[in-house]
Formats: sequence, C-alpha cells, structure tokens
Amino acid sequence: MKKSIAHIPKRKQEDLEYLVKLILERIPQTQMIILYGSYARGDYVEYDQRVEFGVPTSYMSDYDILVATHGIDDKTVGAKLDNIDRIYYKHPDLQIPVQFINEDIRTLNKYISDGRYFYTQIRAEGILLYDSGNFNLARKRKLNYKEIKQQAEEYYDEKYESAYGFLDGSKFFFQKKNYRLTSFMLHQATENFFYAVRLTYTLQNNKQHNLRKLIDSVRKYSSGFIQIFPCDTAEEKRLFELLKAAYVEGRYNPKFVVTAEDCKVLTQKVQALGKLVEELCRKRLDEYAQMIGSEVPKQDT
Repeated sequence: MKKSIAHIPKRKQEDLEYLVKLILERIPQTQMIILYGSYARGDYVEYDQRVEFGVPTSYMSDYDILVATHGIDDKTVGAKLDNIDRIYYKHPDLQIPVQFINEDIRTLNKYISDGRYFYTQIRAEGILLYDSGNFNLARKRKLNYKEIKQQAEEYYDEKYESAYGFLDGSKFFFQKKNYRLTSFMLHQATENFFYAVRLTYTLQNNKQHNLRKLIDSVRKYSSGFIQIFPCDTAEEKRLFELLKAAYVEGRYNPKFVVTAEDCKVLTQKVQALGKLVEELCRKRLDEYAQMIGSEVPKQDT
C-alpha cells in the first residue's frame, strides 16, 4: 500500500494531517487510517462550478477515509467519528467534505482476504496515513468454489432486490404521472440488474452509471441483452439514450421530455431484463455449486 501523499497540494496535506491528529486523539484504539477514493488515486476534482438546466451547481471531491480499529465497538467509533466530523467543519478554512467509514482491523483483513471488491480496491489504491504497527494488512487469497458461490449469491441477492425496489418505485411515480422520475427509477433498476450480472460472474464491480458501458461489460454472457436493447432502429436508439440520460436529467432537468408511452415501453424492457438476469445468474450459481470441491477455481475476468 502506498504511503505518500506528495501528489496532493500542501494545503490539503495539512487537512489530512489535522484529521489524522483528531482521530488519534479521540480514538486511541485506531490501528490504521487509510485515504482511498479520488484523492488517493489523484483524479480528484478540486472545485467545479457550472450551470445545469439553468441552475448553478458546484462540486468538489471528498476526502474518503477508512479508520481501522481494534478493541472498540463500531457504534462507539461511529459516534466519535461523527464528533470529529463536527469539529472539522467548525474550522473556517476547512471546506473540503470528508467521508469516514470504519471497520475493525480483523474484519477489514477478512474482507480483503476474501476478495470483497470494495476493500480489495481500497487496498490496491489506498494511501496509508497512519499505521500503529500492531497489524499487517492482509492480501487477497485464492477462493475455493464454495466461497465464490457464497459471495456471488450474496451480491446477486443484494443487487437483484435493489433493482426490483427501483422497479416498484417507477410504478409509484408512473401512477403519479411523474414520468421524469419514473425514467430515473427505471435507469436505477437497469443499472442494478447489470451490477448483479457483473458481480455474480466476476465478484468484481466498479461504480458506473453509463448504461452503454454497463451493457458492453455484460453482453458476452448472453445475446439476450442486445435483443432487449437492440438499438438497431432510430426509435430503439432513442429509447436507450432516454433511459441512459435519465440518471441525471430525470432528476434535475425540468425540460427533460419523457412520455407515458416511453415509460410503458421501457418498463417492459426492464422487466424482460430482470428475467434474463435471473436466468443467467441462477445458471452461474448452479455452475459454482457443481464446481465445489475442484482444486483450481477460476473466475471470469
């Protein structure tokens, strides 16, 4: 894991040093403090201001910080981090938002060892801001098929349930004749169905809202994805682009035009997608079950 924050401007280095000082003063059970996300990768947005749909908006990247502890319960750590958050924001010169997550160091190491994608990404990209020296950070190990199946099943259940939750939300907004928010909910359902496939087949995922990139990442598993979203006519292209754009415009653009008929057609497509995803993922989980006991597990990449 990296240890240098030299790529970050001096003023921001001082922010992080101040946060580390606050954490160590108030949570002496801290074992490691890890910076992850955009500031660790170096692709952070310092400040961006623009006018979207006639409304001035601004954005800056957060400091994403993982605090790993030992010998203190998560609820207590969470309360202390909330207090640190309040102290941090009282300082007039500290304007960059900070987002904390906390884990017991042994739990963190288990997640990394088991290959949990969020935590292995933190290990790969993160920067160690503090290390007590009491623990070593684990490395991802090769999983057996029983473990692969268990993780894949957990991810599938989570994303599939989320997708149908968004589908239910789309029905609610459709009944209210709010077709813009209906389209946004349909986008979210579609996104989560694609996530379900990626996670079931690879145990890996990254945050992605672009439906074109998502469908490209799963189309190798079935021609059914292109049959549902063929994009072979002007109308099919329009519908897919509408669904793709709904992630932002369905929420923020009052002039975004979505008709009731658009929503009906897209709902049918997303429902068909759900059935296809269930079929593919159940098949893959069955394959994992049959492979349990094999000595050389192999995952798709």
